[in-house]
Amino acid sequence: MSVAQSKSQVLIPLDDGQLRSTTPVLLPFMAPRLQGDCRPEGRIELSLWGAGKLVNLTFTGWSAPFTYAPNRVEAHGGGLYVAQSAPALFLKGAKLRTFIPARRCAWWGTTAKREPIERQEGRRIARTGWGVAIAEQRPDGVFVTAGATIEEALAALDLDQAKVIAEANAYVTRCDAMSEAPALMRSMISQSLHAALSSIRRDEHGAFAGLAAGQAYSAPARTYYRDGYWTLQALLDREPEAVRAQIDLLARGVQDSGEAPSGVILTGRGQAEEWEKVRLTDPRIKEEHLRPGDWWSDHFDSPLFFILTIGDYINATGDSSPLSLYWDKVVAIFNRYCSFDETGTGLPIKPRHDRDWADNVYRHGYVAYDLGLWIGALDVIAKHGAALDKAFASKAAAVAQKARASLDEALLQPGGTYADYGTKADFVEDHLTLDSLTLLRFKAVSPERAKGVLAKVQEILESRNNGEQPYGDWGVLCAYPPFKRPKDTREKSYFAYRYHNGSDWPYLSGLYAEQRLAYGLDGADYPLLRWWKTCLEEGWMGAVEYFSPPWGRGSLLQGWSSMPAAAALAYKDKLPAAIR
Repeated sequence: MSVAQSKSQVLIPLDDGQLRSTTPVLLPFMAPRLQGDCRPEGRIELSLWGAGKLVNLTFTGWSAPFTYAPNRVEAHGGGLYVAQSAPALFLKGAKLRTFIPARRCAWWGTTAKREPIERQEGRRIARTGWGVAIAEQRPDGVFVTAGATIEEALAALDLDQAKVIAEANAYVTRCDAMSEAPALMRSMISQSLHAALSSIRRDEHGAFAGLAAGQAYSAPARTYYRDGYWTLQALLDREPEAVRAQIDLLARGVQDSGEAPSGVILTGRGQAEEWEKVRLTDPRIKEEHLRPGDWWSDHFDSPLFFILTIGDYINATGDSSPLSLYWDKVVAIFNRYCSFDETGTGLPIKPRHDRDWADNVYRHGYVAYDLGLWIGALDVIAKHGAALDKAFASKAAAVAQKARASLDEALLQPGGTYADYGTKADFVEDHLTLDSLTLLRFKAVSPERAKGVLAKVQEILESRNNGEQPYGDWGVLCAYPPFKRPKDTREKSYFAYRYHNGSDWPYLSGLYAEQRLAYGLDGADYPLLRWWKTCLEEGWMGAVEYFSPPWGRGSLLQGWSSMPAAAALAYKDKLPAAIR
């Protein structure tokens, strides 16, 4: 097996799409029920979707070299294999050392007294008030299961270890969706697609339980409108049933007024009880999470993503039943955003708050990102709504036409790009952002204008071309220059090049690559692969949430970081020959 070598890389991509390291690196794993972090030197932190953190266990570790794949690491003497059909994993060639139950389901949970570990010959059972974990020492290694109940954990224990290994290997093969590509591209596709496929979660009865945003977004367990939308782009032709079920879950959060939260909470009973205690007693949390099922109420972009998800599902499957079922919600959303159109331009004005994807920024007025979503949602109503209400669909089409005609006056800048947000009568943040590419994705601007914007993105936001930013060639900035008004930012985004203020977000890099490919432009290889090279250089196993040189990374195994894979697979025939 040949290896694509790089002296600076901690992780080396192999021709078969796996990654090799001579030092152990953290492997995040996520399956329909189980999730956790594995340190190949001998430690696992184990959680269960809908329940929370269950146990920490230590075991005799394995020896280098380590070979990593989605939900799998193999090494001299054994490896980790994660099942798909049940909450079970197998630590081949390992001996169990310690098995310690968690005292809280999450950082915000009540600290509970640890129950004594129950021992049954080679089996140890850890019980918490929110779930159960079992570890069983076997001749060939350690078999670990979990469950919301002892019955679920015991049922998983009946799974043969050979079956666990076979399921783990089959999952690796499923993620390997561009097997003919060179090592770097093949490994990116594998890990990026893994982020989407592993986001599909199940409850203890096997029913669909949401698209997880990622490991770090599971306490309380919840599914987001925006994260889910970008995640499901890779699932529309692979798991359409999951997309259909996601629509039903998101519909729960859409209020009669057309408002929707950032996400919908999907916890099991134990975690739900703990979360509700916190929500009702912590003034800050209660202020943000207004209803028991809401995760951060009233987000400006969420209702629009609900409509866009329905539209993408119809386009992919031909099944228009979700639009019929939730037509009243779609109408309410349309009417709500029309009420934000204070100037009669067809463009809704966002109140000054931090409740869209840039949730560390107080954007206000005309927000390019939100307007792209709005015009896209109007097109869904106009295209697919005529069969339900022809007059209403025509009204949506008319608003879309007016919005497109008004866009340049509201946000177009002298250089041919669109401002981030603001109004001319107040303040305009005119820097260039990747999230403004929603205007391109949803055809809010002409092809000529779109190509001009993409040329500016290449010049300004690709770090390799931007000599003003001080960190060299490291990725695609989500915004540049940094925000002009410090009072418009908070927490992580207060700092230049951090979070919404200039980090590389692979989901947005994927959106950018998608638009270059959609408009027939070359240069998509940089946004598709530069973020991944950084992951390999740093030893970050899996699709990272965001990163920048001075500030490090966000979470690993992030669902919407599947967008680079989604873009590459959707436009495979347009990829540069060198990377496909």
